[in-house]
Amino acid sequence: MNLKGWLLLGSFLSSPCWAQLQSLPAYQPSVFNGDWLINPVSQRAVVSQTNQGKELVLSNGLVIRRFRVSPNLATVDYRNLNTNEQFIRSVKPEAVVVLNGKKYRVGGLDGQKEHAYLKEEWLDGFKANPADFQYKNFRVSALKPSLHGQSRTWTMNPNPPTGQELQLMFAASQPELQGVEVVVHYALYDRIPTLCKWVTIENKSDKPLHINQVVNEILATPEEESAVVGKPDQMKKPQRIYIENNFAFNNAMRYDLSDQATHWKTDSLYTSQVNYNFETPCLLEVYPTQGIGIDLAPNQTYTSIRSYELLLDSYDRERNGLARRQFYRTVAPWTTQNPIFMHLVSTDPAVVRNVIDQCAETGYEMVILSFGSGLNMEDVSDANIRKFKELADYAHSKKILLGGYSLFSSRRIDDETDVIDPKTGLPNKGAFFGHAPCLASAWGIAYLNKLKKFITETGFDLLEHDGPYPGDVCASTKHPGHKGLDDSQWVQMEMQKGLYRFLNEKGVYINAPDWYFLDGTHKIAVGYREVNFSLSREQQKILNRQNIYDGTWEKTPSMGWGFVPLTKYQGGGPEAVLEPLSEHLGDYEQLMMQYYGAGVQACYRGPRLYDTEETKQTVKKVINWYKQYRSILNSDIIHLRRADGRDWDGIMHVNPALKEKGLVMLYNPLKTTITRTIKLPLYYTGLRQTASIRVGEGKPRAYALNRNNEAEMTVELAPESYQWLVVEGK
Repeated sequence: MNLKGWLLLGSFLSSPCWAQLQSLPAYQPSVFNGDWLINPVSQRAVVSQTNQGKELVLSNGLVIRRFRVSPNLATVDYRNLNTNEQFIRSVKPEAVVVLNGKKYRVGGLDGQKEHAYLKEEWLDGFKANPADFQYKNFRVSALKPSLHGQSRTWTMNPNPPTGQELQLMFAASQPELQGVEVVVHYALYDRIPTLCKWVTIENKSDKPLHINQVVNEILATPEEESAVVGKPDQMKKPQRIYIENNFAFNNAMRYDLSDQATHWKTDSLYTSQVNYNFETPCLLEVYPTQGIGIDLAPNQTYTSIRSYELLLDSYDRERNGLARRQFYRTVAPWTTQNPIFMHLVSTDPAVVRNVIDQCAETGYEMVILSFGSGLNMEDVSDANIRKFKELADYAHSKKILLGGYSLFSSRRIDDETDVIDPKTGLPNKGAFFGHAPCLASAWGIAYLNKLKKFITETGFDLLEHDGPYPGDVCASTKHPGHKGLDDSQWVQMEMQKGLYRFLNEKGVYINAPDWYFLDGTHKIAVGYREVNFSLSREQQKILNRQNIYDGTWEKTPSMGWGFVPLTKYQGGGPEAVLEPLSEHLGDYEQLMMQYYGAGVQACYRGPRLYDTEETKQTVKKVINWYKQYRSILNSDIIHLRRADGRDWDGIMHVNPALKEKGLVMLYNPLKTTITRTIKLPLYYTGLRQTASIRVGEGKPRAYALNRNNEAEMTVELAPESYQWLVVEGK
């Protein structure tokens, strides 16, 4: 270290920040030795110090992130403690902000010459850049929930996440930045290898601050593969760090296709990489592609998007899916709510009351006034609110929840309201789904206020919200909610997420066909093609099982909804629908069992749940069975065999914390009885050596597990039928 470096270090060691660091506990290496997906993790998240107070440490027995704090703060170590895999090869700033059109780094250290790897002995020789935001202090607190959700429905995990939050404060020396404080937040969760990172900017000056862009995470990670030639979009991105942020949309029903803020880039400083043109994708940056574009008034605070980082320990698809599902259950526990609902196609009070009565009789828990029912939540007249409040009150008297559907996207309002295409300057030329109003228009602002008023005053328990989907940009300079193109996407996203957070915190359940889970929504479509519900019931049964199989690799069962057309939907004839229900009881029962057996709620869309006493008893039998096994049916899915119409198919739920460690659903699509020997992979049940398995409510039988923790058993499946098995311990 040179003289200037020693002087800076001496100044830091005499600062209040160093004294505060010394008050933290010394870091004690602690690695969880079990499998965190099966065994309870005893370690908790903790903030500590190490290296004589030169470094801050975030750790929880599963992951560690370590920061050198002088001469500026930077991440120097980021590892999965179970595998010891390192995710830092090069030091980067903690964030980058673009303010008033000028780019500034937040934290970071200069001086690294080799960027393929980072050695501990190099750190003391690194220096700070005076043009960067400089680290000043830190705060530690217990993790606060990202939203205070309420639940009126059955919930698998009612507990908010716990952990520790570390706030790192930065300030700049430039005159134009006086009064601007940047805080980098880290939240480390208990029991899962996950942290969350976001940035806040507080304007303590007396002038507005224009925020063009905020990059809230920058990681120079080791590359996933080496290739002498190959473009970034052709090469694999790092697979063992999963990134999710709360800036995702486009109606894909999958996060990775909806993500609008995770960017894997090349790193020109990494000159020893194998790729001849330095085009290896090995630099992660998280920021909204369109930018922010807002003005931050004096005494206001801006909050960036949140990026969640889950460190994985495998390339196995099922295991990584299990990890992501556990991430949602922990970080967004409201997604484990899973009420039993049906979709009603009428708002006639007599019909609504009859269906409420049917729900109470059969064990259903919620009625959703569906699209096409005639519900208009934008009508906030006294008469309309009174009508639906009376229906909600009646539902509540029967212990049934009531909610309904509202359309936003795919509709045209007028030239003044609709999004303006930045290329043509015309309305309805650039919207993703043909037509879309701007949420920040006068109409859009009024629309949100009307929804809030309607739901609050009627006592509705659910909103099924159809859009806005793609975050349509808008070049209008006349809409009161945004100034122009630059801020249009950010403002509309904040408004939409604000609605969902508002409703979630009031206990309102939200079905929304886009990826807003981290800001309060509960359910998205499991993934299906709507016109397929005009096909025959025989086709629908197989297609539905395929949809369930494919749609539960990354989502939990409670996060997806399916569809069952009791009456005509998207075309089709009598062969496609279930009405009259009493004439298609076999298909009705199997469709229910397919969905409830997967823990997935379907939209049973029609005018009633039953038409005869026999139909009623069939519905009650399925719902009683579902409620008996509700916890295991809402637990993780292991994918056994995808439906192909040629042989058996099936899934298995697993949960080592329950009495029922597993529940298997098997299906025979053939017109003949089949006998099959099946290997059940029981590793994630937590069972070892032996398992007790019964067919339905039959007598259990002990099975020895092989070295792969599999139980081999022979099953007989009747033609075009289903069967379920229960797995327990000895």
